[in-house]
Amino acid sequence: MQDCELISDEDRWLFGEGAHAGLHRVLGAQPLDGWANPGRRFSVWAPSAISVWVVGDFNGWSAEASSALSPQGDSGIWSGVVSQAGIGDRYKFRILTKGGDEVERSDPLAFATELPPATASVVTDLSYEWHDQKWLAERAQVQRHDKAISIYEMHVGSWRHVGAHESYRWIGLADPLCDYLDEHGFTHVELLPIMEYPFYGSWGYQTTSYFAPTARHGLPTEFMAFVDRLHQRGIGIVLDWVPSHFPSDDFALGNFDGTHLYEHGDPKEGWHPDWKSHIFNYGRHEVRSFLVSSAMSWIEQYHIDGIRVDAVASMLYRDYSREEGEWVPNMYGGRENLEAIEFLQQLNATIGKNHHDVITIAEESTAFPGVTRPTSEGGLGFHYKWDMGWMHDTLAYFSRDSAHRRYHHDEITFRSLYAFSEHYVLPLSHDEVVHGKGSIVAKLPGDQWQRLANIRLLYANQWLSPGKKLLFMGQEFAMDAEWDHDQELAWSEASEPANSGIATFVGALNSLYRSTPALHQLDNDSAGFEWVIMDDGENSVLAWLRHGDISTGAKPVLCVLNMTPVPRADYRIGVPLPGGWQILLDSNDLDFGGSGSSQSQGQLLDGERWVETKKPGAHGREQALSLDLAPLGALVLCPVGNPDPSGAKRSQSSGQNRAGEEFVA
Repeated sequence: MQDCELISDEDRWLFGEGAHAGLHRVLGAQPLDGWANPGRRFSVWAPSAISVWVVGDFNGWSAEASSALSPQGDSGIWSGVVSQAGIGDRYKFRILTKGGDEVERSDPLAFATELPPATASVVTDLSYEWHDQKWLAERAQVQRHDKAISIYEMHVGSWRHVGAHESYRWIGLADPLCDYLDEHGFTHVELLPIMEYPFYGSWGYQTTSYFAPTARHGLPTEFMAFVDRLHQRGIGIVLDWVPSHFPSDDFALGNFDGTHLYEHGDPKEGWHPDWKSHIFNYGRHEVRSFLVSSAMSWIEQYHIDGIRVDAVASMLYRDYSREEGEWVPNMYGGRENLEAIEFLQQLNATIGKNHHDVITIAEESTAFPGVTRPTSEGGLGFHYKWDMGWMHDTLAYFSRDSAHRRYHHDEITFRSLYAFSEHYVLPLSHDEVVHGKGSIVAKLPGDQWQRLANIRLLYANQWLSPGKKLLFMGQEFAMDAEWDHDQELAWSEASEPANSGIATFVGALNSLYRSTPALHQLDNDSAGFEWVIMDDGENSVLAWLRHGDISTGAKPVLCVLNMTPVPRADYRIGVPLPGGWQILLDSNDLDFGGSGSSQSQGQLLDGERWVETKKPGAHGREQALSLDLAPLGALVLCPVGNPDPSGAKRSQSSGQNRAGEEFVA
């Protein structure tokens, strides 16, 4: 061990103030002369330790005087240099606690780890030559609030297997995944947590290394190459990230230096009853620095485009999943976790200040106000929030026998009362296809034809409603079985004609969504949505208009859904513009596995089918369309020709992301 290279006064001060956003450049195993060269400065936060050594392959795992780290002032950081530490060397920190115990812990700032179930940290090379400059230069435009964002949520280990139950490594996954996402029209992929985790069955939600990609799929530089390739192919990447809790494995963060360092000591604040895991102490400055730096490391070192924060509701409320007497009120006697709220605001403000083109998404299941409001206005500062209410109400409605849907019409229409209170993502996520819930298509009623028609109708409702889109893997081809993390997706089903029709339909929805401004420009503006028919519960028919910003030439789009297996002939719908309306999408099309029964209506114009308006009008409009609605079918139409400014709405705002503010892109 050489004489210790001290951590700077500025780094120690920022860390202690909870304001350090770059610990990945300070702590852990830092290079002395380039990542690929031998020699590392090892630094770890262990303020209650009596002594700290770094032990590993480079010193025979011996806690000798030469491997002892030195305290850095009163910061609680211990640091020292090992000149012989080289790439691939395994290591841990050996800590002598005040209680007299010697414990070994993996590095909280490790950039690489052993392949689980082994638990050592690994000295690694993070040098990589990036080729995604064009993507990064355009990312601020691609991820604006008025752009189409369609997310494919996936679990890397079970998407496809190569060989017998062997998942892809990063290096081989990129192009097959890009080809698949291109084929189906998705703009982004969201990866279930890939930060290292010991228990495979946790899907990554029990994180032990917040700065290291799991070794299951390759080296950190291979993950960089994966991200780089997706960017070159025009695909954005969102990472699922879990700052809400961490597991109690004795090699990781819990009781790190013999004290409750990262977690609350009081189990009423520091133990999660649902997940049997520790809760971070968000009131501790150094913990906030650690967590913010983790998020920033994925953005800065790996060029990630978005962070989806898991289980935000569990962070916001002290009584989450707790009975009376099992939780500690805040300083005002309330249930809100004020320290967690401050941390989330700090997280979003920091990302927005340093990387305004990166988006953040909250999985938040309550009515907590201002999740996507700017922090400058007292909000949490996220760009988007998962609309869990939409997901639960919609799946409840679609799981009902169609004969009973008339009595539950409000399960579909209720969302319009709050659709613009936040900036939403409409998710059909992994949570809905696990733990005995079955797949999406398995939830739907009727025979095989009705189930497939229902899933097309469900997806049409999702893609045609205001909000960005998210679909979990396998559901794009209506996989029949519940997702199993130990098995690859049922790709044999994907090639079946009925299933491939669903996949074709998802691709058509994404294509329409991306190419039609009215379907995405005003996602966050009530001016972009207008009910035409919301009260025909008797027939279970819904119709609405989506509007874009007409100054850009956006035409209004009419969306019509028949929620029953009963065909509705000559169904009249009032529209704002007279003349021809082109049928942009028909879920009953033969290409999608439908019967094609509605494809004979209207007339052909240059190969496109369109319908002419007639008088008398309907629904307060002078003109109406007479449509034949297929059973369990969705139609999308737009007027032929230029929109009439007097009949369409104009945006009340720019529709852009709030560029230049403290926290967003």
